[in-house]
Formats: sequence, structure tokens, C-alpha cells
Amino acid sequence: MSEIRQDPTTEEWVIIARERTKRPHDFVSTQSKPESLAYLPSCPFCPGNEAMTPLETLSYPDKKTQRWQVRAFNNRYPALTPDGSTIRRKENNFFLGMAGIGVHEVIVETPAHNKPIALREDSEVEAVLRSYRQRYNTLSKMPPVKLIIIFKNYGLSAGTSLEHPHSQLVATPVVPKYIRLQYEVATKHYDSTGRCLYSDIVNHELDAGKRIVMETEKFVVFHPFASHQPFETWIVPTIHRACFGNTSVEELKDLAHVLRVVLLKLYQGLNNPDFNYVIDTAPVEDENKNYYLWHMRIIPRLTEVAGFEIGSGININTALPEETAQFMKELKVK
Repeated sequence: MSEIRQDPTTEEWVIIARERTKRPHDFVSTQSKPESLAYLPSCPFCPGNEAMTPLETLSYPDKKTQRWQVRAFNNRYPALTPDGSTIRRKENNFFLGMAGIGVHEVIVETPAHNKPIALREDSEVEAVLRSYRQRYNTLSKMPPVKLIIIFKNYGLSAGTSLEHPHSQLVATPVVPKYIRLQYEVATKHYDSTGRCLYSDIVNHELDAGKRIVMETEKFVVFHPFASHQPFETWIVPTIHRACFGNTSVEELKDLAHVLRVVLLKLYQGLNNPDFNYVIDTAPVEDENKNYYLWHMRIIPRLTEVAGFEIGSGININTALPEETAQFMKELKVK
């Protein structure tokens, strides 16, 4: 019999379709991605092609090669741009709108065209995370910025248009309704209990034990009770901070290892699936509030959204998070 579970962070419902449930091995892709070259002359993100991108906003040098290790710049085709006003306007005295003001940056994670995070060294992943934090802390000081989303699209079904490993950062002048919903639920929990909802979730997941993928001193990795998608994975810090921009050097070092290992488990266990990940962090004005805990969500692209999901807003998950977490936990990687 199917089960309906509630996501405690949004109070949304998720259907765990037990009668349609697939075993973790059923999600292993039978199609391998074509092999890529380490360098592609036509790729604007490859070394030597820096003139094909806008001016850098960040660059970390590589001491071994004397070139760059990580670099960032404005997206050539941005969703938002820094010019404009945040004043709201109405069309026909009804439809509300404003200028598309904000920032949209690309972070090129490595000079190597064919080197996903799963196959890098911890130090290389740490450099990427440091670039995230640096650009977050710089952009959060811009007056129009209310929210900063850091995300990565990996693979065609995840929405990537360029193969070269890269992430993106979008700073918006508004806090979207979906984000507001998360914070309203978290604030309500904090007002009722005096505790952070996300810290409570971590503690309850640790007590249950059956959805835990891995633990370190500073992070807990698990598949949520009401996972919206198969193999949905959360990486949550044990040190309470509402804002990713406030993470320490030691936390980033540990996160680099955890993120690499989790993505390597997906890479080896599911045959290199497409995925998205996002860093969920408090709005700029709430960066020091106790009601929220920043975290990372990794969503492998293993299923497609269909009519019921679109019509109802309820996700159907055809994998039990207890089983997928156990599958991931038992995978042995270095």
C-alpha cells in the first residue's frame, strides 16, 4: 500500500508509491555518457579561451600550472542584470512587475573539461566551495540583493547547456514565495518550541538511523523522510549557522570531502546520473537568525514530472528513502 508523507520543512505532501516502488538498483542508468576530452578548443570555459567570457569577478591561481584553478564571471546570457530599479509597477493597474535587477554569475570549477566533482581531489572541491562563499559574501552586501541561490546543473536532463564543469549563482531582489514558505514553517516551529526545525530534523534522522548515508564531525548526510525524488540527498551541518556565507575554513574542508564522496557514490552506484544541487541559505536579512540552518540538497534526475505532479503539486516518489539511503551507505568509495 502506498504511503503519504509530509515534508516537515514546507508541510507539502509526498506520495511514496510502495506498489510502484523500484529497488535502488533499478535506477542504475543503462546508458553511459560519451567520453569527453580534457580540453575542447571551442569551449569558452577551457583554459586559453578566457577572452570568450565576460571579465572575471574571481580567479584562484593554480600553483602547479601557474594558471587559474577556479574562475567566476557574469553569465553572458543572464536571467538578471545589475542595472535597473526595484520599484514595483503595475500594468493595467493590476499586474505587478519590476525590472529584472540582480546578479547572475557562472563559476567555472576546474580547467579540465571532463572532470566532474566526483573525480576530483578534496582540495579541488574545497576551492570551488571557497569561491561560492567568497562570491556570496561579496554580493550579499549589494543593496538590492535579498536572496542568493548557489546551484549546479549536471547533465542535459538537469538543465545544463555547457558540458564543462561549472556552477551558477543568482542574486535576486525579492524572496520567492517557495522560499518564504520554508521560513514561515521554520519560524512557526521555532516560536512553538524554541528550537531550529532543521536541527530537530537532523536529530530525529540520527535517532531513526535508517535514512543516514554518512556522518562526519561537521556534517550529516541523509535521504529525507518525505523525499520528493528518488535518491534525494541532504547534506546538513552539525554546527548551527543560518547562512552559508558564515561557514568556517574547517567546515568547508570537511564539506568538500563529504560532497565529493556523496557524488562519487552516485557516480559509481547509479552510473553517473544527471543531477542538480543547490545550497539553501537564509535570506540576506535573516542571516543570523536561529530558526534556520543552511544545507545542501542533491536531486538526481532519475524520473520525470508528469500530469498528476503538475496538477496537484504533490510529488510521487517511486523509491523508499530507507532503501536508497542503505544502498548509498553500503557503497564503498575512497
